[in-house]
Amino acid sequence: MILAASVSIGSTAMAAEASQSNQSQAEQIAQLKQALAAQQEQLNALTAALESQMSAQPSAVSSSASGATMSGAQQTGAPQTATTAASPSPFSGLQTGQTSLGGYAEVHYNNLNGDTAAQDKTEIDLHRFVLFLGHQFSEDVRFYSELEVEHAVAGEGADGEVELEQAFIEWDYMRGHAARAGVFLMPVGLLNETHEPDTFYGVERNNVERNIIPTTWWEAGLGASGEVLPGLSYNASVTSGLKLADGDFKVRDGRQKASEADANDLAYTAALSYVAAPGVTIGGTVQYQSDLTQSDPASTVGRIDGVLTEAHIDVQRGNLGLRALVANWSFDDEINQLADGADQQFGWYLEPSYLLSDNLGVFARYSEWDNQAGANLATKTDQIDLGFNYWLVDNVVLKADYQIQDSEANKGQDGFNLGVGWSF
Repeated sequence: MILAASVSIGSTAMAAEASQSNQSQAEQIAQLKQALAAQQEQLNALTAALESQMSAQPSAVSSSASGATMSGAQQTGAPQTATTAASPSPFSGLQTGQTSLGGYAEVHYNNLNGDTAAQDKTEIDLHRFVLFLGHQFSEDVRFYSELEVEHAVAGEGADGEVELEQAFIEWDYMRGHAARAGVFLMPVGLLNETHEPDTFYGVERNNVERNIIPTTWWEAGLGASGEVLPGLSYNASVTSGLKLADGDFKVRDGRQKASEADANDLAYTAALSYVAAPGVTIGGTVQYQSDLTQSDPASTVGRIDGVLTEAHIDVQRGNLGLRALVANWSFDDEINQLADGADQQFGWYLEPSYLLSDNLGVFARYSEWDNQAGANLATKTDQIDLGFNYWLVDNVVLKADYQIQDSEANKGQDGFNLGVGWSF
């Protein structure tokens, strides 16, 4: 009996201890749950405070390089592959309420000997200083602008100009398609939409895209762009057009720059671009204008209709690059009253390049252009360029090249060019 009582008492004590242990563990678990709940409340409060602070600052400024966004990813040290059609606005990646600032600049030194003393050129010039400003109003609506100062000083008696080259609203009206209204760049060629100095070879822009396209070329009007198939995109617009005043016959002279532009005869532009393979883009543009005199009653010539056709290819595969472009204007014979042969204005160029390293590239370019190609006259010019680009970083480049220019009109220039350019 004594033994049984002892066993009973021991069992009772062990049961009590087990009960107390279970109660202690339950209390610890409850305390841990309370601590976790308190930490979750603190985390929620911190998240709410951060969201409140961000919403209270809708105009946070972020920098962006226009060319990189417009043209896609850029290989280190290599010019970007162009996408003429359906290029999004440079700041299309902004969050709603954000405003973004960007820009570019380039300084040139030219040392050229002309066929005659009048063509000699030795000068240094802040050729361009440009600021981009964009704002994202909503997920689908944004604003973009580009303000440029050329040749450092503008005003009466100065060589420079202040120009607003872009100012437009872009609206993503459906997935993969956008509409534009305002002043924007024409979707033509390789340089007109993407011409930051770190995105192309050579100190100066090539002469075909200056004299035949003519870069930089902007107009005011309405446009639409988008992707119709994987890799195939379009860009179409109805805009103000060129106007040739009496005595002018070269396309470049007809740019109105959306400055109180005569709009009696509008221009209709359509461009296609196809990414045939990674790093390989082919594209082309057609523009029609019914009268380049803008039906001006003071004009000494009749109506001059014109059609621009342009095709190009842009390749960047590994270290090897290649750009080629051909462009032609066909005008009514009426323009020949201004200059013989001006009814055909034609040009083309071929530019191979090679990256020797991630930041050093060499190039060669052969180009021809003629603003009076419709007649058998001595008006054609051809040029050979040899040089290199050295990128300090992706968006800062040093340039040097040597040019050999042969002009049938005895207006050629031979010599070297140096430059520095940057974008942000």
